Amino acid sequence: AEYMGNKKNRQMSSVKTAMQVLKETSRTFYIPIAGLPTGLKEAVASAYLCMRAIDEVEDNEKLDGRVKATILRKMSYALQGGRDTVKIDDFSVNGVDYRSALPEVTLRVSEWAMFAPNEIAPRVWDSTATMADRMAFWSENNWTIKTEHDLDVYTYGVAGAVGLLLTDLWAWYDNTKADRVLAVGFGRGLQSVNILRNQQEDADRGGVNFFPVGWTRKEMDAYSDRNLALADQYTNSLPEGPAKTFCSIPLVLAHGTLGAMRLGKTKLSRAEVISLISSVTKSAFA
Repeated sequence: AEYMGNKKNRQMSSVKTAMQVLKETSRTFYIPIAGLPTGLKEAVASAYLCMRAIDEVEDNEKLDGRVKATILRKMSYALQGGRDTVKIDDFSVNGVDYRSALPEVTLRVSEWAMFAPNEIAPRVWDSTATMADRMAFWSENNWTIKTEHDLDVYTYGVAGAVGLLLTDLWAWYDNTKADRVLAVGFGRGLQSVNILRNQQEDADRGGVNFFPVGWTRKEMDAYSDRNLALADQYTNSLPEGPAKTFCSIPLVLAHGTLGAMRLGKTKLSRAEVISLISSVTKSAFA
């Protein structure tokens, strides 16, 4: 009985730690994830934190492209070898340890990989490993995007695939079904808004430009519109429940951000974010 009590305390501590890191990492995604039911919450939190862990490597301004690619491939390799546990603790390249350059969410990725329920955790590992390999490719090639097809490939690899993973998690949890083509559009729509919002920041990061040759914000804006329309269809097709509420929050924020940028703003104010999230959560529980 004492052992079981200690185990329960450890589990509670683990939940608190993962959710606290999630809150510190993304207040936007913390709210919809925290509202998910037990089981699904841990699975989605695990997926988010694992993918944020590799994303922090891809976006790291202290590392060059080849170092990023090597670390990302090591993380992928470790995830692919996971059995009962996953251990990712080698962040060195050519004898140089880069742990001091990486944030907590990356260094603790082994914990996040083990946070999902056992019966679905390997699906999270697979998605994260695949995404890490794709990010390694783009890091080595300095995110060179020349055509709309290149943009589609990039947004699929780092975001459309997240829509597919979420669709698998909904089906695993309560057999919720969703259109996978629309799921890709859901991820692409959110990512394209991020590209528009972070255009200058990306340019400052080694001249990275996700806009195809000849594209201006007008063309990227239209690309966002097309994919957000698919995202709307995806979310509206979901039955009332945790999946629909979860997807509605980042989607309404994406629409709001796009609208704000069209008015000349760089992003939504904190008050606007809170108001939009409240509009979703109130309608979900009305």
